[in-house]
Amino acid sequence: MIVDTHAHIYHRRLHGDLDAVVQRARAAGVSRMLMPAIDVPSIHQALALCGRYDGLHAMAGIHPTDTKATSETEWATVVKLCDDPRVVAVGETGLDYYWDRSFDARQQDFLRRHIRLALANDLPLVLHLRDKPKRDECHKDLVRILTEEHVPAMRGVFHCFSGPAWVAEAALSLGFHLGIGGILTFKNAGVDTIVRTVPLNRLVLETDAPFMAPMPHRGRRNEPAYVRLVAAKLAEVKGMSLTEVAEATTANAEALFGIGA
Repeated sequence: MIVDTHAHIYHRRLHGDLDAVVQRARAAGVSRMLMPAIDVPSIHQALALCGRYDGLHAMAGIHPTDTKATSETEWATVVKLCDDPRVVAVGETGLDYYWDRSFDARQQDFLRRHIRLALANDLPLVLHLRDKPKRDECHKDLVRILTEEHVPAMRGVFHCFSGPAWVAEAALSLGFHLGIGGILTFKNAGVDTIVRTVPLNRLVLETDAPFMAPMPHRGRRNEPAYVRLVAAKLAEVKGMSLTEVAEATTANAEALFGIGA
């Protein structure tokens, strides 16, 4: 069995055939799917899907690009929803310097809020980080803030890990896992070289569906069934069997998110 630790299956691009999407995931051996939030409505959508399908789990948080317009009332709702037992993580939060740089300070403030919320609720933290190509200002700020807020109980995932190598080292030193998705399958992305030396017990698998589809589906809609392609590539990189990778990453996800049987 495989766990997809990051799939926006509530997204409108999956509405038309969601039953079939879930069925294909099951057929591919995907036992559980974790749904990161981007705003308050998405948390409610994820919780509703938890009641519709077995093996689904929700997160609560505000995506960094959505913090610009987030009200204090909405934030209070996020805090309250973390009490729901179906919420297994805080996220996705983090920093995104790819688009609008006019509210970096606000993004950083909300990142600290999410960190403290995760610690207060003893939940893992799921982190988004995105910068312009060949720049790592976002990465440096995120690692700096995590270091400033760090306590031994802090844990979580650097979602959609794409490098550079020093970020992997920083994440591991802070007690985080790396979320490995479709980028691992992209030619010349360089993620395979970095991941080859990362201990398997610090990796979890993800799709980020409906985004970031792995090869050979790159550029098309992603879905949780494709996490098996990521697992197969990781097995190739590690020189292991698909079964070994699936079992190890599933155990990692179950322990990290508290979703074991």
